[in-house]
Amino acid sequence: MSTGVPREDARVAFDRERRRRALGRIVKKLRSEPDDVSFMLPFEEVVAALGRTGERDLGVELIPLDSIVGTVDRGRGEFDRDFRPSADVRARWERIAAARRRGELMPPIDVYRIGDLHFVKDGHHRVSVARAHGDTDIEAHVREVQTKLGAEHQLRLRDLPLKRHERQFHERVPLPPGERARIQLSDEWRYAQLAMLVEAWGYRASHERGHLLSRSEMALLWFREEYQPVVQALRDADAGGEGTETERYMRLAMLRYLLLHTHEWTDEMLGQLLGEAERPGAEADTMTHQFLKEIR
Repeated sequence: MSTGVPREDARVAFDRERRRRALGRIVKKLRSEPDDVSFMLPFEEVVAALGRTGERDLGVELIPLDSIVGTVDRGRGEFDRDFRPSADVRARWERIAAARRRGELMPPIDVYRIGDLHFVKDGHHRVSVARAHGDTDIEAHVREVQTKLGAEHQLRLRDLPLKRHERQFHERVPLPPGERARIQLSDEWRYAQLAMLVEAWGYRASHERGHLLSRSEMALLWFREEYQPVVQALRDADAGGEGTETERYMRLAMLRYLLLHTHEWTDEMLGQLLGEAERPGAEADTMTHQFLKEIR
């Protein structure tokens, strides 16, 4: 409800958004959600994790407000991910809200775009005020940043280390898009370990063929001659534990090396490894025990 006095309406609106922010924190605590669910994403950290490949100016566009999830250089605590304000920004927030209620035109905000996500360079208060008033879109001057990995709307601060390792894996193992989409791991260190396994496979394959394979050749041959057959065997046996096909492959590939000290595959070897998963008891090698535990 409007009082007809822009400054008073702005004050009321700010207090309402502060309450919503506080209630949002309480709800997340009750749901045991991680703290970073509420954090705005830091632009430079996201770009570093995903890997910048280019940039272009797209001019002024109308963009969805709910696609704005990050910031270029604002303090993380001034606004939450939904752009609800902290007490520190009251004065400027209320000035902008009052100006809007008086009908003053707001200039476009400045944002960077990565995938479908936007990161504010200038205009944080305008975004917050617009969201508080129920707007769904806002005018923005957009600069698009192309990256090696895409950015999904559910991206969170805690996901960045995993994204960085995923990007580094695909730099070392440059698969075509279709094959690349099938490589999915939920633990960042396993991307590095998988890259080492693939490179070791490529080294042996180069020796067998009598010439050094390029990284692209190595990646595709590994996928077709090593990865796909093992994944299919695990699928046929309904074995390998929970998770993605890559996680099931990774467990067996690491167990093969840790238990048998070989990089080769045979039907007998696969049976032996799956048999190990049925044996009770803890093994001396902690890593071996962890993989066996995941497979059981």
